[in-house]
Amino acid sequence: MVNPEKLRADFSNLNALIIGDVMIDSYVWGKVSRISPEAPVPIVNVDRREIRLGGAGNVALNIKALGANPILCAVTGNDDESRNVSYLLAKRKLSTDGIFSINDRLTTVKHRILAGSQHMMRIDTETEEEIADIEKERILDYIKGILDQVDVIIFEDYDKGVLSESLIQSVVTLAKSHSIPTIVDPKKRNFLSYKGVSLFKPNLKELKEGLKVEFDKNDLKALDQSLNKLNEVMPTESSMVTLSENGVYISDFKDKHHINAHKREIADVSGAGDTVVSIAALCMAAGLPLDKIAAISNLGGGLVCEHLGVVPINLDTLLNEITRLKI
Repeated sequence: MVNPEKLRADFSNLNALIIGDVMIDSYVWGKVSRISPEAPVPIVNVDRREIRLGGAGNVALNIKALGANPILCAVTGNDDESRNVSYLLAKRKLSTDGIFSINDRLTTVKHRILAGSQHMMRIDTETEEEIADIEKERILDYIKGILDQVDVIIFEDYDKGVLSESLIQSVVTLAKSHSIPTIVDPKKRNFLSYKGVSLFKPNLKELKEGLKVEFDKNDLKALDQSLNKLNEVMPTESSMVTLSENGVYISDFKDKHHINAHKREIADVSGAGDTVVSIAALCMAAGLPLDKIAAISNLGGGLVCEHLGVVPINLDTLLNEITRLKI
């Protein structure tokens, strides 16, 4: 069994570097009581508005909520929304040293409109173009300057242009030279660019799309074969696939474990992947074995789905569940 209080103490001593796409999650909450006379669409009467850190920013919030120290490295535009990013980071007492503003670039914002518990619409403002080489060098120089303080590196990729194959491989090489584990939450563009990372964490849909394969979601044999195929194309130390209601599957190509999901009242799956990768990163940096990394990550991903909107995991809740379920 995992000792929850030891895990709390281990997490509190860790510095996690998060590299990737930071964004703002914008929420408009309201009520629907009629249909617009202008078009057959509902009218939302606004009750309140809220902005939160999303993407790599949400991973940073999860790391902080788990008791560790996040170091965020990302880019924004030079616009009003970038100032909102700085405001939200300062509000949570997170450093902006690794945030680089780029002129003529949009800060990514996901606007969500909700009526009660129903998600009505999402409007995205973003730039997906890859950042210029000079910006990659700025990021790499920053990482080199802080690497001695880092215990684990998380690549948080949303295909918004921060991460590229050259930057990824430069960071992986640096991490290996310092014996720092690297964890990846991948997306489509760079899916096969993470050779040599410690833990590759796609969801099932991303794995199928990345390898151009198709199989039933309950077919664990086919899943394992796909991970072996992935490892032939892009060797990594281990892979963990999140399977929604079927839990998670983890393999280091010697040992493998399927961890079933726990029954939950699911309110919203937004941000669950951020929670899973945050917990997996800290568990790996704390030296936990493969099956415990998967079990605790799976537990946290389920817990955060009980909340509406993108929210970080609560450490006390996670530790209480570890105790209750005797993980």
